[in-house]
Amino acid sequence: QRKNELLRQALALAEEVQRNLLPQAAPGLPGFDIAGTSLYSDETGGDYYDFIHAPNEQEGRFGVIIGDVTGHGIAAALLMTTARAFLRMRSFQPGSLAAVIDDVNRLMCADLADSGRFMTLFYLAIDVEKKRLHWVRAGHDPIILYDAATGLANDIPDKGGPPLGIVTEARYAENSAAGLIPGQVALLATDGLWEARNDKGEMFGKDRVRELLARHSDKPAADIVTAVLAGLREFLGEAEPEDDVTLVAIKVLPDPPDGSGS
Repeated sequence: QRKNELLRQALALAEEVQRNLLPQAAPGLPGFDIAGTSLYSDETGGDYYDFIHAPNEQEGRFGVIIGDVTGHGIAAALLMTTARAFLRMRSFQPGSLAAVIDDVNRLMCADLADSGRFMTLFYLAIDVEKKRLHWVRAGHDPIILYDAATGLANDIPDKGGPPLGIVTEARYAENSAAGLIPGQVALLATDGLWEARNDKGEMFGKDRVRELLARHSDKPAADIVTAVLAGLREFLGEAEPEDDVTLVAIKVLPDPPDGSGS
């Protein structure tokens, strides 16, 4: 009984430590409304998101990272923490987004050799003034973009690469998308969201995610995140998620009346 109590205390401490590694508040980025959250299926998990100001010493850019280590629980949490440290260290040094992921992948491959584990990652850099997106995708699902002009939410096609920790020699490509317009909402998420199954074995699916994103696109980013998770909870009913779920919503705000952009 004493050992079980110590284990519960250790897991509670690990959960607290991991929670403190996630962003504690919205970034307050001019022209954008950004919110994110992670829900772990165990006390700890392998999902991760982060905000990076001026990545690679590029003023005027803002980084949004989301990642998913295979599995969940303590082992996945330890790998997530390692990956976070690698990414933060490399993100504050000069270089391109692709160079960042190339370097982090080499480090992950050295740590994960022959373990069968890996990590998917989406690293997004926002050009705040031009409202332009730049990103590298490593085995992760594409970004979903809701367009207020069409009322549709669709994946943005790109050049993706393999997950981190598998191919040491992998070289990643940087993608970009032209200027965003007010009302558009970009959603990044881990596959625990759309692969969640209810007690009938039905998968939540991306179509439901897109529909929820479109339906609640007029709300603040935090409310969009809440609405998507509420839709997931309603779908699951009594079933519990079997995987971690992480999502980040990025909403483009209207320019101020004076047109100053600040």
